[in-house]
Parts: sequence; C-alpha cells; structure tokens
Amino acid sequence: MALSQFVPFSATELLLASTVFCPVFWVFKGLRPRVPKGPKSPPEPWGWPLLGHVLTLGKNPHLVLMRMSQRYGDMLQIHIGSTPVVVLSGLDTIRQALVQQGDDFKGWPDLYCFTLITDGQSMSFNPDSGPVWAAHRHLAQNALNTFSIASDPASSSSCYLEEHVSKEAEALISRLQELMEGPGHFDSHNQIVVSVVKVIGAMCFGQHFPKSSDEMLSLVKNSHVFVENATSGNPVDFFPILRYLPNPALQSFKAFNQRFLRFLQKTVQEHYQDFDKGCYQFLL
Repeated sequence: MALSQFVPFSATELLLASTVFCPVFWVFKGLRPRVPKGPKSPPEPWGWPLLGHVLTLGKNPHLVLMRMSQRYGDMLQIHIGSTPVVVLSGLDTIRQALVQQGDDFKGWPDLYCFTLITDGQSMSFNPDSGPVWAAHRHLAQNALNTFSIASDPASSSSCYLEEHVSKEAEALISRLQELMEGPGHFDSHNQIVVSVVKVIGAMCFGQHFPKSSDEMLSLVKNSHVFVENATSGNPVDFFPILRYLPNPALQSFKAFNQRFLRFLQKTVQEHYQDFDKGCYQFLL
C-alpha cells in the first residue's frame, strides 16, 4: 500500500516544509537564552518549540509546577516562550535562595513591561541591583524610617506618618458619611485608594494633593491598567513579536506610564519652588 494513502502530502511538499521549518526552528533555538558555560543547568521537562511550557502550565500552573517538582526536584527550569524561568520549591530551597544567597537572587527580571515604567528608571521595577540602585534604596529607607520616627513638636502624633494617616482617616470618614447621606450605597474602592495616594503624596512631597487635582484622580481611577500589565506573566514579556502587533492593552499601559511620569515630573518641579533645605537634613 502506498505511503500517500496515509499521508495527505506529497514527498515534495514534505521536503519543502522540512526545508523551511528546520532553519526557522534552529534560529529560534539559537535566540533562546542559555545558561553560561560552567554552571549546570537545572533539569527541564520537555516543552514545545517556540512556546516552551506555556501550554503545559494551563489554567492551574501552581498544580502543574507542584507535580513537576515532585518529579524533577526542588529546583527545575521551564521556558515561557524563549525566556528561561527557574522554579524553586520547598522551604529549605527557597530559604537558601532568598536568605543564604540573597545577593545572588536579588533584583527583578529584565522584562519588557518594566522598561516602560518611568522610562526604565523605576527603583521598584528596575532589574539593576548595582551600587546606584543600592544607594537609592538606602536613601529611601532612611527617609521612611525617619518619617515613621520623627515628629512635629507642635503635633500630638507620635510621628509624621501617624499625623498624616490620622488626618486622612478623618477626611475619609467624612467623605464616606457624605456619600451615605446620598444614595446610601457607593463603591468604596476609589475613596480608599485616593486616601492612600494622599498619604503617599504627603510623604514624598510634604503636602496633600488638592481635591481639585483631576489629573491625580484620573490616574488613580485608571491604576488597574498598571496592575493588569505590570504583573508577571504578561505575554509581551515572553513573546517579543507581540510588541510589534496591534495591542490595545499594551498601548494603554504605555500611555498610563507616560501620564504618570509627566505628573510626577510636574509635581517635583512645583515642589522645587517652595523647597526648604532644612526639612531634608535628616536624609544626609
């Protein structure tokens, strides 16, 4: 019986398909990041070409990864697209990585979405953990520690943080009471988020944002755009080709970050006008 009865392609078509597929496969394989020579690569389950283990993980990746760890051990490697991802399981293994070898595992992954946050200069989402990042982190920690310890002699609060939180809590209760006097039902999410933003604004800029700041309120209401795209697992971080295809969600994320950056820059410039050097001596 002829082979053509089982295979709906001619030998020429199969040869042509193989000729096209093989070079493409080897090109993508060559583009995949590899472990440098020297370190031993962790065990890796079989994955699909180009897609890696995306289809394998499915809708319950935590269960799939648990089964993988039972077979391959507490440290294994998978691929999300062309990006290698090391998976750690077990309390002892995680403690060794995050505590005993914390310097080796610190920092964020170099994801595309993170480069869009404050033009890639964000301290929270920057993959760089070098001396400049360490100096900024040390400065921020000192400021937060002082803000939670130092207090205004004219205030009854124990520290500046408590003072701002107490004032904003009172303002929040007043706003909620006003809303209850109206229809009697409302979404409290935006009200609470706005209060938190005002406290953070007071910590960063020494003052509350005005109620009339429509730009700030608009940013707060659209903060879900940031959350949905900055979380790990965004397809554009692992499949670079998606960055160049029509992607409304990605465009919204870019626009939000640009608006947020312009808002911060404008607020900082305004803050320079009434800058009091004496208020910041505790940072030195």
